[in-house]
Amino acid sequence: MTETGDYAAYIASLPRVLAAAATLFRDARGRVLLVEPNYREGWALPGGTVESDDGESPRQGARRETAEEIGLDRAPGRLLAVDWVPGTGRPPLVAYLYDGGVLGEDDLKAIRLQEEELLSWRLVPRDELAGRLPGALGRRVLAALDALDSGADTVEMENGRPVGP
Repeated sequence: MTETGDYAAYIASLPRVLAAAATLFRDARGRVLLVEPNYREGWALPGGTVESDDGESPRQGARRETAEEIGLDRAPGRLLAVDWVPGTGRPPLVAYLYDGGVLGEDDLKAIRLQEEELLSWRLVPRDELAGRLPGALGRRVLAALDALDSGADTVEMENGRPVGP
């Protein structure tokens, strides 16, 4: 594969995988900040698709999406979870979840929703998360909270379930 055309054809033949990145924010009481999208049912975390065609990394994507969606521009903290989510009607997804830290009252007052994508936001206690967040996302968030509580390393996941040693 020394010719440019052959290499381009090889790259074009490779499978595609989507990447998404989100930020997990909490308040002083441990409640998690969720956002309500206007383009689908249910709740989510601030975040979205990584713009890899533009060279954006997952960490950069989490920061950009958070700034766009809720108006808080801050560097994400440590990587809490990486989740491989198989595709159903779309390519597989690798989801990165970063620690956004604890938001104070001034931070909460500074939240400004991106009206083109979001209807509302709220702080949700841990015991209500599974009922608000769909499938793998709900399991991912709970695993990330466990990692934060225990000081564990990044959680490797498949479809919202921890894997590995």
